[in-house]
Amino acid sequence: MEKQIILLFLAFMSLMNGNYFGQTSKVTVQKINDQWELLVDGKPFYIKGAGGETHLDKVVESGANTIRTWGLENAQEVLDAAQAKGLKVMLGMWVQHERHGFDYNDEEKIKNQLNNFRVAVEKYKNHPALLLWGVGNEYELDYSNTKVWSAVNDIAKMVKELDPNHPTSTVTAGTSPSKVKFINETMTAIDIYGINTYGDIENVKKVLKDGNFNGPYMITEWGPNGHWESPKTRWGSSIEQTSTEKALTYKTRYQDYIWGERKQCIGSFAFLWGQKQEYTSTWYGVFDEEGRPTEAIDALEYDWSGKYPVNRSPSIDSVLVEGVRNYPRNLILTSGQSMLCQVFSIDLNKDKLSYTWELYPESTDLKTGGDREDKPTAISGKLKNRNQATVKVKAPNTEGRYRLFVTVSDGEKIAYMNIPFYVQENLDADGNSKKIIFTPQDLKSFEEK
Repeated sequence: MEKQIILLFLAFMSLMNGNYFGQTSKVTVQKINDQWELLVDGKPFYIKGAGGETHLDKVVESGANTIRTWGLENAQEVLDAAQAKGLKVMLGMWVQHERHGFDYNDEEKIKNQLNNFRVAVEKYKNHPALLLWGVGNEYELDYSNTKVWSAVNDIAKMVKELDPNHPTSTVTAGTSPSKVKFINETMTAIDIYGINTYGDIENVKKVLKDGNFNGPYMITEWGPNGHWESPKTRWGSSIEQTSTEKALTYKTRYQDYIWGERKQCIGSFAFLWGQKQEYTSTWYGVFDEEGRPTEAIDALEYDWSGKYPVNRSPSIDSVLVEGVRNYPRNLILTSGQSMLCQVFSIDLNKDKLSYTWELYPESTDLKTGGDREDKPTAISGKLKNRNQATVKVKAPNTEGRYRLFVTVSDGEKIAYMNIPFYVQENLDADGNSKKIIFTPQDLKSFEEK
């Protein structure tokens, strides 16, 4: 009887450790024939990653093999769901940021943070979906206390002591000579360097080479040009790429700077496999707020599997403003002025397309590092025929920055773009008419200042 009780207890502990799906994998990273390889149970594994933990069926359908988390909040659920879909997980540990108020001179807080992670490692280290640990993400963004690097390395040391079966990684916001120096000299317990990069992805290899970083690395976030590195209007609004432009970006950047650098780059995670408000509601997500796939996913499926899906997303050929294709970057209206906008779309499957136009004030809830932002409230009553390819826009009365969005849908997938514009009041403080900076009639002669 005592033996039976012991066996039942061991079986229960196995369940608690997440082993009911199978045995944990042995994951290593090795340099083989001048190329870095991630090996899972001795077999090469190139990371085709989606940065996020939702829409897992679409992850599998698109040809990816790994997902990434940034924290441990629902780690068990994510790991179990991934295992059920045959996916691996880069499990993130959210190391606290100085810019959020964490003090890396406070030894007690540092110790508590490490011990909390110790509990998590013990809990999840044997889960068969676990691929590697992500120890921290962009903790050096807007920081001053360089002690954070040692604190992160101490966490990685602890992870390696408790779990010799899974590599450690850490992630920085882009890369630079100073960051590479810390990675080389301080991060001795880190096996793989993770880099979040967007428009600057083409410079990553040079920075690593100049900094004598010879180890394996991943591109742990990548996608369209970031809002901070995009062209801006005269009043400071960033100009977002169309979904069609982004799809091309996802295709070419993968081929040139990820798969094309696979001797040292062992994989990547496309950002964001989901949707969020960050500068705009469409900038980074590869899904929209309703969960509909965008053109980017078609491009990623091509990246990961070498083929496009049967049902292709619609794409945007162009948008005309008052009949003019190359409307000015600095689009300025007067209050109450009307403007016609027309979107031209292409659908390779010849599906019937529907259209939705929306008008918003420019977001003012702007954060850094992906911190949560609130979406502005849509402006109603200013759009005529908002569900047609051509919409008539009446400029709001209040002076300020605005953005006109259009979504094109084939019933399953979407294309989108937006146009930032500025509204100038008709009258000045004395009631006199202001000079009209822009009218639809002189679009072609408008001079950007």
